[in-house]
Amino acid sequence: MVNPIIGITPDFNPGNRKDMGGKEPTYFLRARYLQAIQDVGGVPLVLPLVRGLAKQKYLLQRLDGLLVTGSGSDLAPELYGEKQQYPFQRMSEERAQLELGLSKLAFRQGLPTLGICGGMQSMNVALGGTLLQDISSQLSTKIQHRPTKSATKTTHLIYIEPNSILQRIAKRLRIAVNSSHHQSIKSVPSSFQVTAVAPDGVIEAIEASHHPFWLGVQWHPEFLYRQDAIQKRLFTSLIQAARQFAARRT
Repeated sequence: MVNPIIGITPDFNPGNRKDMGGKEPTYFLRARYLQAIQDVGGVPLVLPLVRGLAKQKYLLQRLDGLLVTGSGSDLAPELYGEKQQYPFQRMSEERAQLELGLSKLAFRQGLPTLGICGGMQSMNVALGGTLLQDISSQLSTKIQHRPTKSATKTTHLIYIEPNSILQRIAKRLRIAVNSSHHQSIKSVPSSFQVTAVAPDGVIEAIEASHHPFWLGVQWHPEFLYRQDAIQKRLFTSLIQAARQFAARRT
C-alpha cells in the first residue's frame, strides 16, 4: 500500500514577530498536523516557502496531497480586493504567496487538498473568494467563534449540506466543532460550494464538486481526531484520495 506524501504549509516569522522566534527568521508548525497525517498512513512533508508559480509547480509534482494549515495571522485584505477596515495580524508575505500559489495550482492539477481554518480561507482567496475581516464587527452573532477554552473542546454546532463530501465523511448532517477564528469566508468563487455553516450563517466548510478531493474546514480537526472518529476521517479521506492520485500518476 502506498504511503502518500502530503505537503504541509508552515507558518513563518520573517524576523519581526516577538511571539515567533524574535528577529531570527523561523519556520513554525504544530506537531499535531504532522502526527495526524502519520497516524492515518501518510508521509508528512513540511514545505519550503518557495516563490513563483514555476517553482511551486515543481514542488507540487513531488506531492500526492496537500494540507493547507491554520494560522494565527490573517491574509492581507488587498489580496481579495478590499481595504483594511479592522485591526488584523498580517500573515507574512512569504507564507501568503506560498499558500495562494499552491492552492491555485493544486486546484488546477486535481491534487487532493485539505484546508484547515486559515488554510481554508487561503484556498478560497486563491481562486477569487473574499473574507469577512472581523466577524464580531461585521456580523451580529452570539456564537463565540474565537473562544478561550481548550482547543480540544468543541464550541458550537455546524450544519452540513446533504450529499457533500463532508456529509459522506461525517455520515451525519450536524456535528460539533472547535472553531477558533476572527475572520471567515464572505463569498466563494463560482467553482466552489458552501457545504457547512454555523447556526449564525458563518461558513464552516467549502468544497469543489468537480475536483477529486478539495475540502476546506474552518475548525481544527488536528486537535480532535484522536477522540473523534469523524475528525479522524477527514484526514483518512485525504490520504485515500492521495493514494488514488498517486496511482493515476504512475
